[in-house]
Amino acid sequence: MPGADARVIGIASARNDSWGYRGCMTDATDLIELEHQRGANNYHPLPVVVDHAEGAWVTDVAGRRYLDFLSAYSALNFGHRHPRLVAAAHAQLDKVTLTSRAIHSALLGPFCEELADLLDQDRVLPMNSGAEAVETAIKTARAWGYRVKGVPPDQAVIVVAHNNFHGRTTTIVSFSDDPDARGDFGPFTPGFVSVDHGDVAALQAALADPNVVAFLVEPVQGEAGIIVPPPGYLAAAAHMCREADVLFVADEIQSGLARTGTTLAVDHAGVRPDMVLLGKALGGGIVPISVVASRADVLGVLQPGQHGSTFGGNPLALAVAREVIALLRTGEFQERSTRLGQHMLTRLNAESPSIVREVRGLGLWAGVEVVPEAAPVRPAALRALAEGVIVKDTHATTLRLAPPLMIEQADLDHGIDVVLSALAASAP
Repeated sequence: MPGADARVIGIASARNDSWGYRGCMTDATDLIELEHQRGANNYHPLPVVVDHAEGAWVTDVAGRRYLDFLSAYSALNFGHRHPRLVAAAHAQLDKVTLTSRAIHSALLGPFCEELADLLDQDRVLPMNSGAEAVETAIKTARAWGYRVKGVPPDQAVIVVAHNNFHGRTTTIVSFSDDPDARGDFGPFTPGFVSVDHGDVAALQAALADPNVVAFLVEPVQGEAGIIVPPPGYLAAAAHMCREADVLFVADEIQSGLARTGTTLAVDHAGVRPDMVLLGKALGGGIVPISVVASRADVLGVLQPGQHGSTFGGNPLALAVAREVIALLRTGEFQERSTRLGQHMLTRLNAESPSIVREVRGLGLWAGVEVVPEAAPVRPAALRALAEGVIVKDTHATTLRLAPPLMIEQADLDHGIDVVLSALAASAP
């Protein structure tokens, strides 16, 4: 039960037999228990129930404020309810929200052009979730392999990295190392080969297979614990892919859109991918939208009827995403991520307690890994929550920190203080 964290002791008794709970419940314990009983238990959330939010702060149903150091896994790079993004959504709500792709909308062409220009790509295909973008990239890479590179039918291979996280669809978990993601969900999709993230020699060996059509990689592995590759790795990988006539596909769904201090994480390496995958922050924390952005000859392999989505590229999402692009064009958020990220990483490296094995990060994004004896780190996340800071654990040994990029330095320092105190209290 989630009550191990929430200390759930019961549920409200006022029920409507046909419709469940009536009215608006305001007790966090009851709401958590209701979610546990009537929803699918596919997450293990922290025991806080948010009612409203603004900027870097959320407020729970009891009126207590919490500093958000998670940013919905980087979906909230611009903070909660950024006024320009909310205004864009409100304006579009009064016009049109959905057309499907059966007809044209006035926003799709301008959106594609603006995002392609921002990313130095040629074409853009919008979808909804990050996993959809990854699935789209897989299909596109395979089609490109057969129709352009000349790979024999049904023999295409995509190289991926160990400890990756690209989503949870059946095909994507087929190349995951996570037993929770894979258990009892087979049979799995063939056509993937895994190599160690950051290992140039292993990638070179895998690319020797003439049937390889793409290398799909997170420039910084997020779910694995904010794993930054060795210097020169991404540039070498991109070069080797070009030499082998293989598409270099950068999954920037978590790392992109200023999170690491540049528009894309690959910008640190001076790399222009053949395909870029975006999601999360592109929707401004308001609506889901994801994209594949690519060269014209790559996305150009898709023909009508071969791929699509009813909600993909809907006008409401495009209106918000266009305002996100406008925010990124100013460079403000890239600069803030760089400056505040350097401050955060400096403090974490200098002040972390002895149980911390390693601090990793890039921009305003960090993973704080503890020694095995101090794992799991969820109790530290719960201690931080009790002190009003939301931070989440990953893989038992690492706290991941991803404050909104608009956070004020005083708030950032407060959050760091709380996280360091929570870690110190977790010493065995």
